[in-house]
Amino acid sequence: MRYGPPFRYARRSDGRRVAYQVVGTGELDLVFLFGWPTHLGLMWENPPFESFLRKLSSFSRLILFDRSGGGLSDRGHGGYVFEDEMDDVRAVLAAVGSERAALFGCHIGGRLALLLAATYPDQVSAVITFGSHPATLRDDDYPWGSTLEEHETLLTRIQASSSPEDATWILGLIAPREADDPSIRHWWRMLYLSAASPAETYEAIRSLGPVDIRGLLGSVQAPVLVLHRTGDQVADIRASRYMAERIPGARFVELPGDAHLPFFGDQDTIVELTQEFLTGAAPVIDPDRVLATVLFTDIVDSTRRAAELGDRRWHHLLDDHQEVVRRHLARFGGREVKTTGDGFLAAFDGPAKAIRAADAIRAGLAELGLEIRVGLHTGEVELFDDDIGGIAVHIAARVMAAAGAGEIVCSRTVKDLVAGAGYAFADRGTRTLKGVPDSWQLYAVELAGR
Repeated sequence: MRYGPPFRYARRSDGRRVAYQVVGTGELDLVFLFGWPTHLGLMWENPPFESFLRKLSSFSRLILFDRSGGGLSDRGHGGYVFEDEMDDVRAVLAAVGSERAALFGCHIGGRLALLLAATYPDQVSAVITFGSHPATLRDDDYPWGSTLEEHETLLTRIQASSSPEDATWILGLIAPREADDPSIRHWWRMLYLSAASPAETYEAIRSLGPVDIRGLLGSVQAPVLVLHRTGDQVADIRASRYMAERIPGARFVELPGDAHLPFFGDQDTIVELTQEFLTGAAPVIDPDRVLATVLFTDIVDSTRRAAELGDRRWHHLLDDHQEVVRRHLARFGGREVKTTGDGFLAAFDGPAKAIRAADAIRAGLAELGLEIRVGLHTGEVELFDDDIGGIAVHIAARVMAAAGAGEIVCSRTVKDLVAGAGYAFADRGTRTLKGVPDSWQLYAVELAGR
């Protein structure tokens, strides 16, 4: 029986507690993002896994955590959007006093690591992905994902799990050679079922699986090392190659073997490549651009309303309008960039928060008798002191212009990032946006009761 280091709790802004461990005393902070359900107690009971973590901690301060809703963290609904996962990481980093860390992401953890690097470039020094992929589902220009039917079959099988043996078939995919070892099978069943219940695993895969970050790969500024084994049966190596080709300056290394997880098979080569990559002299980025979700609002028929009310009453109504918008921006973590007369420009670190804020703002202003239109787009923005600029801002403005009265309209990028999070979208067709290259597929966000 092996025991890991003691764990502690970090507290998120919403009050939920996230269990974490710190191993090693190196000057480099390294966060391990497993990408599968985790349990900080049981992870250490598998000798290969323990060995892998010890090796990583030999040259770093290794930071481990159970995401909210799983493992030793507060259970219950964990949110199941990548923004919640990013909030977990940032809460843990704050708790351990880490201002800047490297990220090692396996499977879907690689997707999370890249989103973190693009959104918070000043906090992420480097990224290593292993057996990862930018999208789960197949597309016309991305033939290496699962078909929708294959994805639904997986969900059905997980939902129907009724015994510990149901976890074994997953082990056969992620570690074909190790799956015949009785001790590893026993450990995996315990980890798999203790880290998350079948219902929790189902909901996480249903929500996070469809998230697609292909359009955001070019926004990653940190140095990136992409590792993948040639015989991986869970994630096609061509997906990692596709990813590396689209991340500026990324290094791609193809490894022999068929294990999907880095601690099975030859782990020494992975540790050596990781250590070499992270301990080399990498430039510190002073970010002048970040990934953000841009929100524009505009009062419908403001000129007519101003004429009806007169200057004094209209200005009082505008003051009330600004108070409502600012209250909800603060509530959902949005940053006010500036007012635009009868609207706002704001930025969020994730699209789900922006959608929730937009809906709350719309409802709050309706109580004042005001109707608004909202435009949302996620992309790379340039930072100018207290202002933002760049093509993403222009796109968000044009998206808003395409919205009807009372509508929240977004780009496909926003839709892809919150796929599976429970939002419904009505297709508004492909549009040519004034002054913006290419054509853009737009959607109206449909929320319950609206």
